[in-house]
Amino acid sequence: MDTQFIVSTAIILATFGIYIGIAIYNKARATSDFYVAGRGIPPVFNGMAIGADWMSAASFIGLAGTVMILGYDGLAYIMGWTGGYLLLTFLLAPQLRKYGRYTVPEFIGDRYASHTARVIAAICTIIISFTYSIGQLSGSGVVIGRLFEIDAKVGTLIGVVLIAFYSAFGGMKGITWTQVAQYIILIIAYLIPVIFMSLQITGNPMPWISYGDIVGKMGELDRELGISEYFAPFTNGTKWQFIALLFTLMAGTAGLPHVIVRFYTVSTMKAARWSGAWALLFIGLLYLSAPAYAAFSRFILMTKVAGSNIDALPSWTKSWVDTGKLKVADSNGDGILQWKELIISNDIVVMATPEIANLGVFVIGLVAAGAMAAALSTAGGLMIAISSSFAHDIYYRVFKPNATEKSRLAVARWSIVVATVLAGLVALNPPGVITQIVAWAFALASGTFFPALVLGVWWKRSNAKGVIAGLLFGLGVTLTYIFMARAGITILGIIGTGAGIFGATAGFLANIIVSLITKAPSQKLQEEVIDLRYPEQMTFKNGEVWVDDDVNLTK
Repeated sequence: MDTQFIVSTAIILATFGIYIGIAIYNKARATSDFYVAGRGIPPVFNGMAIGADWMSAASFIGLAGTVMILGYDGLAYIMGWTGGYLLLTFLLAPQLRKYGRYTVPEFIGDRYASHTARVIAAICTIIISFTYSIGQLSGSGVVIGRLFEIDAKVGTLIGVVLIAFYSAFGGMKGITWTQVAQYIILIIAYLIPVIFMSLQITGNPMPWISYGDIVGKMGELDRELGISEYFAPFTNGTKWQFIALLFTLMAGTAGLPHVIVRFYTVSTMKAARWSGAWALLFIGLLYLSAPAYAAFSRFILMTKVAGSNIDALPSWTKSWVDTGKLKVADSNGDGILQWKELIISNDIVVMATPEIANLGVFVIGLVAAGAMAAALSTAGGLMIAISSSFAHDIYYRVFKPNATEKSRLAVARWSIVVATVLAGLVALNPPGVITQIVAWAFALASGTFFPALVLGVWWKRSNAKGVIAGLLFGLGVTLTYIFMARAGITILGIIGTGAGIFGATAGFLANIIVSLITKAPSQKLQEEVIDLRYPEQMTFKNGEVWVDDDVNLTK
């Protein structure tokens, strides 16, 4: 048993102890605790929890690797995921918080006064969150597989057991405070390696400033090797794919159910806005560091690994080959590993970086703990979204409105266990790399919930038949395009990760057209929509705005 294994295991087990302790201390004892953490989370801590919920295995493990392999084209992920938070924070989050429901399907069902719309929205939530969770479980498999030097599939099964227990126990209250701890661990784990790499390579401990010089040097190396330059735009896809992916990730961010529900855990509209602002700051720390990670890792691989004797490669390469995520082959038989003979998965770049840069066993263990924190935190939020859609929006609101608190919590917990196991089985043979799977989830969210929520908040004429048509058409078009793209049929070179642009267009058009040709919502519903746009101390009724000064209601 080597030192690295002992140190990594000790660090991960210590962090697990912290998470489990927090979950037990904050165990959900009521449905409001389980779904919205009792609406008592302070904005700064909610911002941290949003950051942890958001910075999933795709961000922590896959983002830097995607940028490293795609270069300029990979920046669409960073810009889309970050820009989407601005849309969510200013366009939807405060208004949804003012409406005061537990879930996105509940908002849609009550806003449009339709059980059918509620059920369809709940099914969409389950599909989106299930797809997203496959990426998280696949990510946990990468981490656990490397730690124990076993196949990533076995690591995924271990992750299923951990996440099922962890999510079902504490509910949203336990998960929120656990995610605060997970954010602190994952951001420290992410920043330390990139700061040390910057110091090693450039002598400057500020990677956000120093990596530009390294990108310039890589351009020279690329020209020498006769490969596409790292910073040349649209070499790994068309300009239309870049734009479509950017839109899909932005609109998907604003429509993700497990992220939106985070804004229900605070007490006021103002707190919801501040939660979004804090979240953007905390998320920015990681997203601004990902391009630096990508540049430094690629530079080290190009200068210190490529060109080496095939029989004298660094010891870390064997460990990653054993996980199935790294392939080295002397294709031309010259005994030297060429750059083109090194096949590295997007999903291992961050995990392998401490070993690539020889940063020591403690940093390797810390990064492993951070990656597990990222996978666990998002998986927890996703499982709550799936659970609430089934147990609250379908079981309680539609089929059994007289269900007791105890039975509702039992159904919620068991639905988490079932969903985690099913997602884990699919993750054993994932249909793509982590960032690709997650991008599909965003495409589904942008085709379904983005049009439904934007029109639900900002267009009072949108009605139940319109939102039902929008959800079904948006979902159908998005899924159809994803499968078409996998079969090699594309429009303007847009692949499946950009499918949201077609789904959102279909969702908006179907909602608007059907709403206009059918009966308008009741006056009461239309006034409720207008009321959402005013601060909480203002109320819109009978065509007039009233102000609550804590004493009485005046015009």
